[in-house]
Amino acid sequence: MLKAVVNGIALTYERRGSGTPLVLIHGYPLDHTIWEPVAPLLENGFDLILPDLRGFGQSASPGTSYLLADLAADLAALLNTLKIEKAALAGHSMGGYVALAFARAYPQRVRGLGLVASQAIADPPEKKVARYATAKRVEADGVNEVAGSMPALLTSNVDLQPRIKQLILRQRPAGVAAALRAMAERPDSTPLLSGFEFPVVIVHGVADQIMPIERARDVKAAVQNGHLIELEGAGHMPMMEFPRQTAEALMLLR
Repeated sequence: MLKAVVNGIALTYERRGSGTPLVLIHGYPLDHTIWEPVAPLLENGFDLILPDLRGFGQSASPGTSYLLADLAADLAALLNTLKIEKAALAGHSMGGYVALAFARAYPQRVRGLGLVASQAIADPPEKKVARYATAKRVEADGVNEVAGSMPALLTSNVDLQPRIKQLILRQRPAGVAAALRAMAERPDSTPLLSGFEFPVVIVHGVADQIMPIERARDVKAAVQNGHLIELEGAGHMPMMEFPRQTAEALMLLR
């Protein structure tokens, strides 16, 4: 793992391959390793940057609240460090929210956007309340509750569930809680979509239990240059459940 200090935060990241710069942004409550099944299929066409967002994986956590816009600013600073002016970004779930926040703040730096099991809308009030409540429990009791309940929601593939559980268990409570609050406070990105002039690739599992496929179809309908790949049998983890199909879809970002 490589390390860079950006915005006062020590971020760790992996870099591999060559070609078009592509930042692969992990979702909640995970880290960059969710992309391991896909990365070997992309590295011949892309200069892959796989960061651990602040508070996750081996990256540091500031111990204070932050917004998804701050996570996007971390990625912009990382790209500055790597001397990359313009890149494609593909985000999984929360990572898609971060990619949208990046596109909101730095549209001139985006050459393509990938949304994998993600959406553009903000949280409804009841979801926002639930996120804050979960954040409180995580701070008090750790990530065991999240690790116990989420794997079966993320995928129906029983072979993947133990691996995902272990991945969640190694995340720090402070990072998980801060991310929950950041997601709760995210704005609705739907108004941005029609103004995107770059290609938008949407990869979504038809069997996603967390975000229904209709959310992906709404994004496709709103963008000018959109490509929607619906994966039959996939849940909320397409990059792990169907890595080849996910990689083929992201190739459209070259």
